Amino acid sequence: MYLRYYGLTEPPFSITPDPRFVHLSERHRDALAHLLFGIDKGGGGGFVQLTGEVGTGKTTLSRLLLEQLPAHARIALVLNPKQNAIELLETICEELRIPIEDKRGSTKGLIDALNAFLLDAYAQGLRVVVLIDEAQNLPADTLEQVRLLTNLETDTQKLLQILLLGQPELRTLLARPELRQLAQRITARYHLAPLDAKETDAYLRHRWRVAGGTRFPFDAKAVARLHARSGGVPRLLNVIAERALLAGYARDAVGIDARLVDAAATEVLPPTVQPQHWRWVAIIAGVAAVATLGFAAMQWRSAPTAPAVTPVLVAAPISNTDHATRTATRPDDVTLARHITTLGNNPAQAWQHLLAQWSLPATSITLDAAGACTPASRADVHCVQGRARLEILAALDRPLLLRLQAGNTQAWASLLGVDARNVRLQLGQDRIDIDRSLLQAHWNGDYAALWVGQVEVPASAAQISIFQNARGLPADGVAGPLTLMALANNLPGPHLLRVLD
Repeated sequence: MYLRYYGLTEPPFSITPDPRFVHLSERHRDALAHLLFGIDKGGGGGFVQLTGEVGTGKTTLSRLLLEQLPAHARIALVLNPKQNAIELLETICEELRIPIEDKRGSTKGLIDALNAFLLDAYAQGLRVVVLIDEAQNLPADTLEQVRLLTNLETDTQKLLQILLLGQPELRTLLARPELRQLAQRITARYHLAPLDAKETDAYLRHRWRVAGGTRFPFDAKAVARLHARSGGVPRLLNVIAERALLAGYARDAVGIDARLVDAAATEVLPPTVQPQHWRWVAIIAGVAAVATLGFAAMQWRSAPTAPAVTPVLVAAPISNTDHATRTATRPDDVTLARHITTLGNNPAQAWQHLLAQWSLPATSITLDAAGACTPASRADVHCVQGRARLEILAALDRPLLLRLQAGNTQAWASLLGVDARNVRLQLGQDRIDIDRSLLQAHWNGDYAALWVGQVEVPASAAQISIFQNARGLPADGVAGPLTLMALANNLPGPHLLRVLD
């Protein structure tokens, strides 16, 4: 409908995975390189793990991987991980075209057939790979069977390489103590973060050119709003940009500005769903407010000098045990600034909340006047401070503290959760959900964090750089705060919420 209006030959922002529209950012190229390494060079066998938020391009990368398979590779693609152990074995055998008609339902029969196939493939110099998409949905017993498959080996080499693709919950799943044997066999990890602002601009322009466009319609502020409202997630970028083009066409607008992007995002992005029992709380609160106002009006009639009473609904304090189930408020910019100003620079309260997340006593650290922390009572408690982008902190998947600012006032907030568009914060006694763009307006990247346990630091700068690349961290070869936190990711402890509703 709008193609001729904008001089296009086809829709530029379709969400179908057309290879012609693929635009690989630097981090997407790194992720693809890790997967190809796992197939072509990963003779040690084991697992390669790729995680990323919904819509960041994991499925697109898997399709590119299939197109770039080495000639000596044979791959079994598992798209439905919600299978029991026997069903998974049958799927793998079917994908590899192994005859199993008389072996269905028999774990031993299926593994014997698979092992014979792998030994024959090894003799021919072939690499056999199993790629499991949406691996965070694997049942525990199926995961154990997947681990046992890596025991198929010769005296010198593993016979099977397994690639696990999944959402960030996969890292939480593999951090469970009962799965530590599997976690120790992961030879490469990579977390696919959303696009940054510069990559977002390049992504949009690339798709526009492929669709036959010449004059790019989104101005700089519109691109910035697209990045802010989508969180840099390619799928959401496509959805919002497509709706913005339709809105521009309907309004005879040649260019797309930030207002059109905001209107499109509000229309197509899913609203926050309020749990049913909290709707009743809101209704009851509203009835109480009306009753209070009626009572105040009666008092005013009888005593005109009495001050008016304005009922205020305040979010209840949160404990570290119920933050995953209760509803957060959604302040606007003015209200958030008021929160920050009211709380002020009180780092002790924020640190107490973070310590509670780790089930640690308040005496575990000491603070100086500026809020810098020092471990106090336990040698296995570590605390760090620094500056980083939200995408990197989210990839670490641990609750931590962010230093917010409103005017000349600063306040520490606990980061409880993050998804593609929103973050959840604990600010004093209030728990709030805000858009990423609103957070960026009040946060310059300062953070503070802690972890419990001991980590093993790679021996050389080159090994540290490889690890940093695999986790999407700046690859400087130095085991700084972010790298140490990433090394501690598999240790027990709390994790961020990944779906905010």
